[in-house]
Amino acid sequence: MTLIIVADVNTTLNKVPNNMTKKIITQNIFLGFLSWLIPFAVSFLFFKPGGELIVEYGTFKSIIMVVGVISGCYLLFRYFKMVDNDFIRNGVIVGLSWFVINIMLDVIILVPIMKTTFMNYFMTIGLSYISIPVISITIGYFLNRK
Repeated sequence: MTLIIVADVNTTLNKVPNNMTKKIITQNIFLGFLSWLIPFAVSFLFFKPGGELIVEYGTFKSIIMVVGVISGCYLLFRYFKMVDNDFIRNGVIVGLSWFVINIMLDVIILVPIMKTTFMNYFMTIGLSYISIPVISITIGYFLNRK
């Protein structure tokens, strides 16, 4: 999957000036990291110092999902401001790369904190990250039609 993303990124980036290439790649990675960090940081507001949730789990999960969608859409807006063409292709690239970034950061940081298996994590949290490429490709589609 990563090889496909890299190949697609190279194909797309060959069409932009070299100084923009570095900026787009850097911003893609940075904004993808922020798309993970913002909901993660907000989640700490809902835990007592001992690690106990202060709201029901369903409420917590819903709030974090809303925070993730709102912040993710804003970050996608920031990303697409740098893009002048190939909006659908860029939507695929940014969506899949942010999906991978979010899953990787969760596996490194969240899964050990949760003390769970990857499969349990993916079925309860990771699966929701599919919304990232869905939203980014949709934005790309609508920008392509303007």
